[in-house]
Amino acid sequence: MPKAEILTIGTELLLGEIVDTNSPFIARALRDIGIDLYWTSTVGDNEARIAEAIQNGMARSEIIITTGGLGPTVDDPTRNAVARAFGVGTEFRPELWEQIKARFKRFGREPTENNKRQAYVPEGALAIENPVGTAPAFIVETEVNTVIALPGVSREMEYLMEHEVLPHLHRRFDLKGLIKSRSLHTAGIGESQIDALIGDLETLSNPTVGLAAHAGQVDVRITAKADTVEAADAMLGQVEATLRERLGDSIYGVDGETLEAAALTNLADMGWNLVVVEAGLSGRLTQRLADSGGRGFLGGEVLTSRPTLKELETACRQFRQSREAQACLGVLFQPGKSKQTLHLRVLTPEGERKLRFSYGGPPSMAPRWATNVSLDTLRRLQPKSESVTEEG
Repeated sequence: MPKAEILTIGTELLLGEIVDTNSPFIARALRDIGIDLYWTSTVGDNEARIAEAIQNGMARSEIIITTGGLGPTVDDPTRNAVARAFGVGTEFRPELWEQIKARFKRFGREPTENNKRQAYVPEGALAIENPVGTAPAFIVETEVNTVIALPGVSREMEYLMEHEVLPHLHRRFDLKGLIKSRSLHTAGIGESQIDALIGDLETLSNPTVGLAAHAGQVDVRITAKADTVEAADAMLGQVEATLRERLGDSIYGVDGETLEAAALTNLADMGWNLVVVEAGLSGRLTQRLADSGGRGFLGGEVLTSRPTLKELETACRQFRQSREAQACLGVLFQPGKSKQTLHLRVLTPEGERKLRFSYGGPPSMAPRWATNVSLDTLRRLQPKSESVTEEG
């Protein structure tokens, strides 16, 4: 059985500015297919040190999986570092550039020139298209070693790990049987609540069920080992049916489906388009809705000052009228030392709703939490809702 190790790349990891959540996910995925993981390490954004770490890993492990450093900027050194470790250069792949441009086009945007860096891979590498992001991954192999470079963005890494990397490792190392995974995305329910509802399923040996908690969102991953695709699909389907029965409408999507797309789809099903007025999130909510490619989003207004709730309501009414939108979501995020507060104002053809949510987790995760809660509120909107007062 081959040995594996994980190399996470990013100076922000070494400085403690962000927490490594990628390694545990990869470790569980490797465990599920019977690959031994003996080492994990972290290195900063330095080409020479990354190359050295890869070479050291290749001397003791057949499989090296890296995450991070595949972005479009000059401080994303992984492509060059892997090439350096193998003693080759990098080469431009026109097909990757076309994939990147096509993805930006779906967002209604044009890539900048520095995005072209993401179409370069080490010479001779197997390129992997990234359908949920703009950074392609790649694999470089020798007779003994397999080095796999994945994006550092967790959602992208997880998708590529499940849909590309694990099947490749099965083929490369002739692993017996096959493995298939499916991730159910939930919102509006906490990890401990999910655990209480499905704890018995988390003890299954095959398929396995695991949780991955994010701010304002929890993923439930099902992984099945079987001799055939049909058998694996049947196992996944049986567990998914049980999960849907227990978790209900907390589940908003599967695999690459996003919360923002689910929110816009819900509004479109009611015949409503949407505008957003937000304060305190630096445009995060507007950006995610714009990037989703979903129908019915007419734009967002980002307030640079911190408005009162009355001012937020007024701005929402005015922006809704100016864009001739059916719905407007007004968002005011208020950070604090021990508690973060999110105020929402929901304006629809059937009335207005006032909501308030509190968050006591890490302050660095609070903006993402607030954005996910805002999107989940849109996802759960139903027609004929009555105007209500502020909720806790």
